[in-house]
Amino acid sequence: MKAWQALSEDERRAKEREGIAAWGAWVEKHKAAIVEMGGPLGKTKHVSNKGVEDVTNALTAFTVVRSASHEQAARMFEGHPHFTVFPGESIDVMPVLPIPQG
Repeated sequence: MKAWQALSEDERRAKEREGIAAWGAWVEKHKAAIVEMGGPLGKTKHVSNKGVEDVTNALTAFTVVRSASHEQAARMFEGHPHFTVFPGESIDVMPVLPIPQG
């Protein structure tokens, strides 16, 4: 993020255009597997027995994809613009598990 913030306004806008184009290309390549495009995430509220409090986590956006395996889903995000163009550091891929039946 420090390197991103060190860019001039013109450099940052050029990188944003590059990133948006690369993201669009990623979406086009994987459109058959995208179930929910998702989008950017805002501030986090943590809810527990203690009540509601503001917290910080590393989640910045989400997308839901369908794949034959967890490994295959993770491979879809290799080289993703989130961290190759934009200042994101990584992408976590988590499976949605079935709800246990009682």
